[in-house]
Parts: sequence; structure tokens; C-alpha cells
Amino acid sequence: MTNNQDETRRDETRSGIEVIIPADSVNLAGTLAVPEGAGGVVIFSHGSGSSRLSPRNNYVASVLHREGIGTLLFDLLTESEDEVYERRFDIDLLTRRLVAATLWLKERPDVLGLRIGYFGASTGAASALKAASVLGAAAISAIVSRGGRPDMASAALPEVKVPTLLIVGGKDYPVILLNQQAYVALRGEKDMVIVSGASHLFEEPGKLEEVAQLAAQWFKRYLTGEVHHAQ
Repeated sequence: MTNNQDETRRDETRSGIEVIIPADSVNLAGTLAVPEGAGGVVIFSHGSGSSRLSPRNNYVASVLHREGIGTLLFDLLTESEDEVYERRFDIDLLTRRLVAATLWLKERPDVLGLRIGYFGASTGAASALKAASVLGAAAISAIVSRGGRPDMASAALPEVKVPTLLIVGGKDYPVILLNQQAYVALRGEKDMVIVSGASHLFEEPGKLEEVAQLAAQWFKRYLTGEVHHAQ
């Protein structure tokens, strides 16, 4: 039995299998779902105070599954770490965890050869962007940010060469400005969509569905399509 198999709990869930991801000196809980014939896999980086159980991220993941894209949702912090409020905003720590999860995922035989993308929400978008600047376009093929705080990774933005989609709610005024500034700083292929009538969490009817469709289109283009970008 391989190490990966040792780390995988055998209880199947409705949305995938429960996994344990070693990072630093801790083990992080996650859920991995890889549809048959998947054309890519997306790792979710949740916002502060959230977890792999985020209903919004799980909804987006379910839409990606229907489009033939796998997902990994995992806790960036352990329960005890999350009790320390400041750690939720430690972008360097969260970035290390996301990089560790990415390297762990790349070694799994069930995703071998699949392109990897990041979906970052709120502060999680900062760790996604920073991790992409560390790993490069050879490892990460696309990023989607939902209501993200890219300003928290501002120094890394010029180094991000990965196609990046910034999605912001039309009512999320301070975050719109932060994303507009980040859009200018990004050097790779990029797009920004402001979802009319949506607040920071996209809780209004139909708005999260719009986010999920935008994300699915972006990931299908860069994970499952024939589009290649500079490395």
C-alpha cells in the first residue's frame, strides 16, 4: 500500500473521498473528488474563518464536477491553529500550506497528468496568487478569485504568470478597488468580472450561480482546453 493510500480514509462521501494532507508538522483534512474522465483538478483556498466545509465553495465545486473537473477542498489550518485569530491572516503560512497541498496532489496517481488550478475566496485568493507565483505556470494552469483580497499578496502579483480571473460583487465597493489595482499589477493573461447586484459573499439570488459558471468556463478553457500559456 502506498503512502497516498495510507493517507486516504476509505469512507466515501457524496462529494468525494476524505484525505489527510501532511503540511509542515501538522495533518490537514480535505475532500478530494475526481469525476471519471476529469480534464483537470481545482484546489480551493478558503477565506478567513472558513474551512473545507464552506457551503459556497462546495457549491462551486459541485458545478465544476458536472463540467468534468475534479476538486480538492481542504483546511488550511488545524482546529487549534484556527483558534488563533491572527493565523487566519498569515498569508505566508497559508501559502506554504497551499503549496504543500499542491505538491501532495501532484503525486497522486488518480490525478497524474491533470492540469491544476486554484479557486481562492476572500483572503484565500491572496494565498492562491502567492502560491502560483512560487510554483509558476508550469505547475498551476489557472486561477479564479471570488471576492478576493489580492492586495494581501501585492508584492507577488507581478510574478503571477498564470491566467487569472478576478470576480467581484458589484456592491463590494472597497474590494472592487483592490481588485482593479491588482488587475493592473498582474502580468499574465487576466480578466475581471464585476457581478452586478452582488455583495461580498454573493448571497443574493442567482449570484453565486453566476460565479460558479464564470469559474467553470475559465477552468474549462485553461485546464481542459488546448490553450497553453507562457512558462
